[in-house]
Formats: sequence, structure tokens, C-alpha cells
Amino acid sequence: MLQQSRPVRDVQARRRAPWLAASAVLLLTACAAAPKSQAPAAAPRPAAPPPKGLVPARDPYPSTYAPPASGLVAIVNANIYTGTGQKILGGMVVFDAGKIVAVGQSAAPPPGAKVIDAKGRWVTPGLIDAHSHLGVFPAPAVTGQIDVNENIDPNTGYVWAEHSVWPQDAGFERARAGGVTSLLILPGSANLFGGRSVALKNVPAVTVQGMKFPGAPYGLKMACGENPKGRYGARGRTPATRMGNVAGYRRGWIEAADYGKRWSAYDKKAAKGEGGDPPKRDLTLETLSGALDGDLLVQNHCYRADEMANLIDVSHEFGYHITAFHHAVEAYKIAPLLAREHICAAVWSGRWGFKMEAYDGIEENAALLTKAGVCVSLHSDDPNIIQRLNREAAVAQAAGRRAGIDIPDAEAIQWITLNSAKIMGVADRTGSLEPGKMADIVLWSADPLSIYAVADQVFIDGVLQFDRKAPRRPSDFELGQNRGDLTQ
Repeated sequence: MLQQSRPVRDVQARRRAPWLAASAVLLLTACAAAPKSQAPAAAPRPAAPPPKGLVPARDPYPSTYAPPASGLVAIVNANIYTGTGQKILGGMVVFDAGKIVAVGQSAAPPPGAKVIDAKGRWVTPGLIDAHSHLGVFPAPAVTGQIDVNENIDPNTGYVWAEHSVWPQDAGFERARAGGVTSLLILPGSANLFGGRSVALKNVPAVTVQGMKFPGAPYGLKMACGENPKGRYGARGRTPATRMGNVAGYRRGWIEAADYGKRWSAYDKKAAKGEGGDPPKRDLTLETLSGALDGDLLVQNHCYRADEMANLIDVSHEFGYHITAFHHAVEAYKIAPLLAREHICAAVWSGRWGFKMEAYDGIEENAALLTKAGVCVSLHSDDPNIIQRLNREAAVAQAAGRRAGIDIPDAEAIQWITLNSAKIMGVADRTGSLEPGKMADIVLWSADPLSIYAVADQVFIDGVLQFDRKAPRRPSDFELGQNRGDLTQ
């Protein structure tokens, strides 16, 4: 049974204005204590709020993304994968004002609708990549542009990926050409705690705020295995082993739990009117304690089955939930465990043996996990694979069939749509074609599970953001380069 990610709780809302509660308590106390025969004592002056920045803001870097107005559109005579596990032949999708209005068998389109005849073509939800480094490892990949890893300490929970995203990365347009409408941008995997991820809508913008998925939860990137132990062990510092990795996680969580306890005590005192200065903010512990509270979704890079099981034990010790293991090439070995824990797996269709911890990777991984009831997403972690996520799904599906595991087409499409949205914490808003959801829609030239299929048109919040037949202005870095991959 596929499960939603753990609900995100707004713990920081308790900290928005504790001095208001304190002032109210002081006023009530003063009034209650005043004798009836005497004039009421002057109320104490309300405590001044702490200087700006000393108390965490709920959303310090809000999204400014607002989709342009879009009209009423009806795509008719289309073959449809809804992303909910349903396939409709000869169907219709209607959307208006950026939202899906109706999905079903073709009927008379609504009056005044722009009609797109999709006879012989296919429609899916917009594709979603749950693991990307576009913008933080942009093209051109030169030293001055690479901002994916704060490669100086095993715990860099204080960094936020959005502060490295370069919206001019030509990879965003190429991903749109492949049907990708939303993506999760993560810090790299050099560190035990890599920092915060950010969810983006794949729209052209000048600033990262203009791409941020409104209201999407942040994530905490963690990494286990060869990357952190190899990076720091080679420098003669911890972690140098896998046991050093686990010790590093535990130390980080202990400090974060203590930090959260101090803030909780401050909140309670402030609510009683006892005042006092707030604890000193620590950006690293703020992120980690947010993960402990459920405000941030834990996105854990991990390859080997034994290490994933170790991290699950650590999560039990400190009371947090792992939203997804990323790459997870040995996830098939512990499929029942992942299903019981409601942990998703973001995997490739292949990538066997490129390093020792990938040695037991198999192409049947996604199919075996799906059969066991695990929420599976096919991700890219690559600027080329992200352009062809539909082919990734087809490869993984074919591998399963060769092994006698027949994953239906409509379910394989969920690997690159709804399940990825679950990992990002936005499945209630996108990832499937259902009334009321964002009109993130791809019109394909053929069945997207065919190697010959290309995205003809890509709508994001009902706005046509890619049209294969329309002339396109290349990125400055693509002038004079072959752009044939966008027209094939």
C-alpha cells in the first residue's frame, strides 16, 4: 500500500510572537489583582519583541512564483495515464485557471474552451524528479559554477540549496523538454548532513524565489556510505568508517534534540508571561531539530541494504521518520522493511557497479520494490537522465517483466509522477490528473513508455511552458551548440 509522507507540522508557528501571549497574561494578572475599591494599577508595559532574526521566521524566503493567467483548455481524444493507476483511452482533460477541472471519457468540450485534438497521442501528469542537482551543479560545469556541496565539514545542516540555485541553468529547459514540471533540488552527498533541499516548479525565472513551489516543505539531505567516510577519512578526520558515519548522525541528533528542548522551554515561559531572552539560534541545529519535529522531510542518500537498516534504527532512536532513501540500489533486499516503515525509495533503472556500494545494484529493483508495496520513484541525479525519465520508467518496467514481475503501464507512470510528489510532500497538489490539482500536464507524441515518444507540449499550472513546434531562444551558453536533442 502506497503511503503519504509523514505530515509536516508547523512547530515554529508557536514561536511567531510569544511576546503577545506574555503581554496578555500580564494584563489579565494585573486586572485580577486590583482591589475593587481602588483604581486599577497601571498595566505593565508589554515586553518588547526580540530583535528581528533572533527568533526563527516561519518562512524567511517565501516563494514569489505566481503562474500567469491561463484560460479554459480541453484536450480531447487523448489516451490518458492519470497518475492514479488508471488508463483512459480516447479521453478528455479539461483545465482552467491553472487547475484541473475534469478528467474522463471524451465528451463535448465546455463552451469557450480552447480545444486541442490529441488523437493518437497520450497525456500524463507533469513528470517530477525527486532527486536533482540542476541549478546547484549547473551547465556549464566549470569550477566557478559548482555549488552543490559545502565540502568542509561532515555536518553542514546550516546550508540551504536554494541559495545556490542558478535559474539560468540550461538544464531546466532541457528538463521541461522531457516533460518535467517539478523537481526536488538537493545539496550533494559529501557530508553526513548536507543541508536543506528545495522544491521547485520548472518554470523560467530570474530568481530562485520565482521558481519555488509555494508551500512545499523543506527537506534535510543526509548521506551514508562511501561518500562522507571517503571524503573526510582521506583528510585524517572523522568519519573515516561506516561506524564513524553512524556516530556522526547520533551526535548531530543528540545536539538537535537538546536544542529543541531549550526552545520548547523558552516557548512555554514566554506563553506564561515569564519573558526572558530566547536561546541563541544555531542554523545547523535549527534544521536538524526541524527534522526531528517533522517540519523537514528527511531525504537520505544510501546504497547498501545494511546501512539503510542501520539508519532506520537511528531514526527509531531519535523519533524521526525517513521520507525516502535515495539511490537505494540494494533496497530490494529489505523491501518488506521499507514497506512496514512507509519509506519510499528513489532509484535508477540501472547504474550497476560504478562504485563498490553499487555492486549489487539490479535493474529489477523498482519492480521488486513495487511488488512488495514500497512507494517507488525513478529519479535522475543527472542532467541527462532528467530529460528522459519516461524512458527510465520503461527500462525498469521491462526489467521487471523479464523477471516475471508485470508492473502495469499505469502503475509504472506513477514512478515518475505521483510517487515522486509524495517524496517531495506535494502529492495533495500535483503528481496526478485529478480535479482541483495543479494543471501540470504533458502531451506526448506517443505512449510515454515507448522509446520513440517525446513531449510535444508541457503545461505548468495550466500555462504552456514548452511547445516542441515553437521557436526557442537558446541559453547564452548554448549559442552555436547542437540543440538537436530538443527537437528529436
